[in-house]
Amino acid sequence: MAGPFAPFDQHGGGGPRIREIPLRLMVPNIITVLAVCAGLTGIRLAFENEVETAVIMVLIAAFLDAVDGRVARAFKATSKFGAEMDSLADIVNFGAAPALVLYAYILDKAGAIGWIAALLFAIACVLRLARFNVMLEDGGRPAWQADYFVGVPAPAGAALVMLPIYLGFLGFTPDRGVAFAACAYTVIVAFLMVSRLPVYSGKSSGSRVRRELVMPLMLGVVFYVLLLVSYPWQTMTVSAFAYMVFLVFSVRAYSCRAQKEDAATEDGAGSL
Repeated sequence: MAGPFAPFDQHGGGGPRIREIPLRLMVPNIITVLAVCAGLTGIRLAFENEVETAVIMVLIAAFLDAVDGRVARAFKATSKFGAEMDSLADIVNFGAAPALVLYAYILDKAGAIGWIAALLFAIACVLRLARFNVMLEDGGRPAWQADYFVGVPAPAGAALVMLPIYLGFLGFTPDRGVAFAACAYTVIVAFLMVSRLPVYSGKSSGSRVRRELVMPLMLGVVFYVLLLVSYPWQTMTVSAFAYMVFLVFSVRAYSCRAQKEDAATEDGAGSL
């Protein structure tokens, strides 16, 4: 006898029905669910005045959200269901959670303006993610432009927007004046996310590393992790400022690349 609900279809229809789903197909989805749990827990902790733990939970959610896709590809467990769930989880982890944690910590001191700033950031994250999903299906972009994000990525935006919290942990007093400055900063980050700013993604480097760079890269990653564990808020503050500088170089690199591609196109058209 058929039940009231249709059987769960891991792959979104169109193929043969799988009666037993392998565990490896579930691992990426479990990681995504854990990321959402971490983000929502961060919101709860922020409103319970445990802001430091709340920020850590949001950063953990961002890390898990960044890992699930790679795990899915490594396990050959990608699916339409997982992709859709990951997109919805990004709204919580990179939009709602950072905005509400920031609001609970400092933006609420600015009254309604603080709430408006938090809403604008969350909405900007939703718009950014929607545009990203649409652009994945756009086959008309030149191949070299795939090396660049359009606008600041949502994970980076989530880490950037919490800079006022990092500074607060370092001793800056979160008073009303700082709250209004934090509102302006939040709106700026929201604008960067929905802007057309080209941000280098590093996809052109692929998944391979040159032999002579393996040891320095491993040492650098270990050094950064040790700094993050030993001096978390100093490291996150420096990382946020370093990323802002990186944006400037990213725009310059994109401009130079665009000029070279235009020149190559003109030379090719002239030779015909």
